[in-house]
Order: sequence, then structure tokens, then C-alpha cells
Amino acid sequence: MKVMLRKSGGQFMIYVAKKDLETNVVSSEKPAIWGGKVTLENGWVLEMPDLPEDTRLPLTVEARKIEG
Repeated sequence: MKVMLRKSGGQFMIYVAKKDLETNVVSSEKPAIWGGKVTLENGWVLEMPDLPEDTRLPLTVEARKIEG
């Protein structure tokens, strides 16, 4: 699914347009968020694409929903 990732006040936020959902990332497998699993406030677990740590945000990427 396509998600838009941004950072606000040191917190990563994800927006899913098709679900009209904007929620915070509560935990991530890797500190830079890329190439691992992230857990959202609503309980979803997404697998993020593997991108360089210095990737500029906001950015729309293809993430895979694992749980939730």
C-alpha cells in the first residue's frame, strides 16, 4: 500500500490516503525506519522499503502491511 511518511517534532507519522488514516509510528525495528518493520498507534505493522538513512521527508513509499 502507498503511505506518506513525514517527521513532525521528532516523531514519525504515516498517512494512508485510501484509508484516510494519519497515525504515529510507536516503534520501529531500525532507528532510521527504513528496511524494517514499524508499528503504528492503531496496531498495524508495516514493512518499510530499504532506503538510505538520509532520505528526505515527506516521502510517499510502497509499504507492506504485515498485521493489523
